[in-house]
Amino acid sequence: MTETSVILALVVITALGFDFTNGFHDTANAMATSIATRALRPKVAVALSGILNLIGAFLSVEVALTVTNAVVKIQNSNGTPKPELLADGGTALLLIVLAGLVGGIVWNLLTWLLGLPSSSSHALFGGLIGASIAGLGWAGVNWNGDGSKLDGVIGKVILPALMSPVIAGAAAAAGTWLIYRLTVGVAQRFTDNGFRWGQIGSASLVSLAHGTNDAQKTMGVITLALIAAGEWTDTETIPFWVKASCALAIALGTYLGGWRIIRTLGKGLVEIAPPQGLAAESAAAAVILSSSHLGFALSTTHVATGSILGSGVGRPGAQVRWRVAGRMVAAWLITLPSAALVGALMWWVTDLLGGGLVGAVAVTAILVAAALGMYLRSRRTPVDHNNVNDEWEAAPAADRVPAGTAS
Repeated sequence: MTETSVILALVVITALGFDFTNGFHDTANAMATSIATRALRPKVAVALSGILNLIGAFLSVEVALTVTNAVVKIQNSNGTPKPELLADGGTALLLIVLAGLVGGIVWNLLTWLLGLPSSSSHALFGGLIGASIAGLGWAGVNWNGDGSKLDGVIGKVILPALMSPVIAGAAAAAGTWLIYRLTVGVAQRFTDNGFRWGQIGSASLVSLAHGTNDAQKTMGVITLALIAAGEWTDTETIPFWVKASCALAIALGTYLGGWRIIRTLGKGLVEIAPPQGLAAESAAAAVILSSSHLGFALSTTHVATGSILGSGVGRPGAQVRWRVAGRMVAAWLITLPSAALVGALMWWVTDLLGGGLVGAVAVTAILVAAALGMYLRSRRTPVDHNNVNDEWEAAPAADRVPAGTAS
C-alpha cells in the first residue's frame, strides 16, 4: 500500500462523512413542515426521506464529474484533474480536496449544533475554495467564468443564494394566501386532513430532488480523487460502488435526522398549519426542480427556509419570529467564507507538516476531534423525535410581528 493510496482512502472516507452530514443537515428541508403539522410521525418522515434520497441519488449523475468546476480550477472541462496537480502521484490534489471536505464538515456540524439551517453545498464549495486559495493562490478559484454566461462562484453560487429564498418565499406566500381564500367557510378539520395528505406528496418530491442534486457532489469529489490517484480513468462514468456508497451515506444521514434543525425550521420560524406546509413544500419543490433544469447550484436549505417564511407571510394573522430568521440569514452569509477559512487552515496544516501522509492524517485527526467535541456538546441539550415538536420557547413581543392581516 502506497502513501497515495492511504491518502486516497482518507479522502474517500471523509467525503462519505460529508455526504452523511449533508443528509442529516438537510432532512429538515423536506420534512420539517410535515413533522410540525403532524402530517407524518417524525420517525416515519425521516425514513421516507431517507428512502427517497437513496433513490434520487441513482437517478442522475450528469454533472457529478465536473461539479467542482463551478467554483475551483482543479479540473479540466472533461473532468480530468489539472496535470500540474498530478506531479506527486496526485497527492497535491488529494490534499486540497481533503482540506476542503474538512472545511465543509466542520461547518455543517457547527450549524447543526446551533440548530441553524445552512447550505451544505455552500459549505463544501467554501471548503474547496479556501483550500484551493491556500494551495494554488487566488487564481485557483473560478470567480465568474469567462463572462459569456452566468458561471463561477458569482453566477452559480452567490446570485442563486440571493435570489432563491426570495423567489421561493414569494411563491409560498402567494400560494398560502390563495389557499386560505379558496377554503373560506370550509371546516378546518376537513382542510387540515386534506392538506396533510398533500404534504406527504410535496415533501417526498423535495426529498427525491435533494437526493438527485446533493449526492452528485460527493460522487464527483470521490471520482475526481480516484482519477488523481490513478485508480480510475473513465471520465464519462462513475464507479458503481461510488454511486452506491454515496447514496447510502446520504440516506443514512437523512434517516438519523437532523432533529435540531428540523425543530428550528418546523417550530422556530412560524407555527405552521397544514395548508401552509403544503404551500411551502410545493414552492420549494418547484424552485429546486426549475433551478436544476437551468443548471444552477441551488441551496435547498435557502429555498426551504424562504418558502416557510413565505407561508407565514401569506397566512392572515400568522406570527413570524424574525429574530430566528435573522440568525439563519447571518449563518447563510458567513457559511462560504467560514468553511473557506477552515479549508485554508487545514491545507496550511498539511503544508506545515510537509504534506503527504503525515499532513493528511493530522487533518483527519483534527476533524475527528472537532466532530466528537460537538457531538458531546449536543448531548447536553438533546433534541430527537420525542421532543422535536415541543412548543417553541416564547419569543419576546418585539419579535412576534403579525406577518399578514385578514383581508
